[in-house]
Amino acid sequence: MTGLPRAWNRTRLGLKVVAIVACTTVAGAQTRVTPPKNKYTPQQDVEIGREAAAEVRREYPIIDDRQITSYLDTLGRRLVSAAPADLKNEAFEYSFTPVNLKDINAFALPGGPMFVNRGMFAAASSEGEVAGVMAHELSHVLLRHGTANATKAQGFQLGALAGAIAGAVIGGNVGQVISQGSQFGLGTWLLKYSREYEKQADLLGAQIMARAGYDPLDLGRMFETIQKQANGTPPQWLSSHPNPGNRSQYIAEEASKLKIGPRPSENGFTSVKSRFNTLPPAKSMAELERAGGGGGGGGREGEAPASVGTIGEAVPLPARKYRTARGGDLFQVSVPTNWTAVSSTNSVKFVPQNAYGSVRGQTVLTHGVQLGVARSTSRDLREATDSLVRAFVESNPDMRQAGESVAVRISNRNGIGTPLVGRSALGGTERVGVYTTLLADGNLFYYLTVVPEDQSQAYGAAFDHVGKSIRLNDR
Repeated sequence: MTGLPRAWNRTRLGLKVVAIVACTTVAGAQTRVTPPKNKYTPQQDVEIGREAAAEVRREYPIIDDRQITSYLDTLGRRLVSAAPADLKNEAFEYSFTPVNLKDINAFALPGGPMFVNRGMFAAASSEGEVAGVMAHELSHVLLRHGTANATKAQGFQLGALAGAIAGAVIGGNVGQVISQGSQFGLGTWLLKYSREYEKQADLLGAQIMARAGYDPLDLGRMFETIQKQANGTPPQWLSSHPNPGNRSQYIAEEASKLKIGPRPSENGFTSVKSRFNTLPPAKSMAELERAGGGGGGGGREGEAPASVGTIGEAVPLPARKYRTARGGDLFQVSVPTNWTAVSSTNSVKFVPQNAYGSVRGQTVLTHGVQLGVARSTSRDLREATDSLVRAFVESNPDMRQAGESVAVRISNRNGIGTPLVGRSALGGTERVGVYTTLLADGNLFYYLTVVPEDQSQAYGAAFDHVGKSIRLNDR
């Protein structure tokens, strides 16, 4: 297994959830939905969405069936045509792509790319229900919620937390994200919205549906279906789209204010549902992760494995022998010989057996180290570090700083070490160390250590060796 690819320091998007909404009701008229404050341009939305969509198409089992893709594109274009003119942007690049996953999920990326899981069609009883979810996702695009989130992120530009906050969970709580273990966490930070943003998307989505000829009540019915199928474990869609409360009620209230346009023919919906049955069986997201992405097997040179052993099984102590590993052209490091490299676009982890894998549908790291880059707007090390640590803590409610930051040396340059504590996926407390230094281009290099508190002494020497062995090659 190699380290990071040469292009590993490309900007990626990691976004912090914020709460903001601007919905005011005009008496006797539909609710006016106003986009939140956004300092980024629509062209930046497009750039982000284009890059993220390419990643999705690499990692997810995209359906290449002319009948299904044509149907979904027609439905998507109909909804775009029904969107308010003042929210449309000529720069946006809309696309509508079916995915052969049985999870009930759909998501739209900044700038226009939308992906709809086969499971969403399976759960829907009418075209209007699918159109409702798509109109909701389209509303996130039109209101530019993704980059509105980034506008509120302090200290980092778009892509700042890439590799640092994107998909895997350090600790045991679902949804508490701190580090990217694979590309499957893409939606977690690109698409995780506040309840206020969700209500905006519900209301605007209902308005778009009505203009496109669909009953907005179908949107409420689909949400009820998704909720009923939760069975104690929320579907993937609900994990990134929290229920604002009284959802069906306020959608029904909004529907009462709207005039529904001419109803389109739904003949294509039935035939497309039948067409899905001719495809290979759909996988679940968990099965896809175990397979290594894209529906294929993992384990090829340079790819990140979906897991390293089994979480909960015994984790061996660090070997006393070390080997040299590289992170693309950026760094080299010495790690225990019994640790496996898990690389992604912006970071690389080195983990022992049974320390990296899935727990309750989330990828977790219980022991080991991660090295990566966060793109900072500040060339002040303290300010950049504080922003990164704050993002870690804010994204993990059970994580907190465990002491004062201290000066350290990383690759013969000034650095800062910050101790954190959180909840381990194995139960109890875990210790997390965050060590940072600035790169020549002004970005922030970080070295992260993770271990359960009761094993911290056993890993101390290995963590110290790894940290002292880091050699940066950016100058």
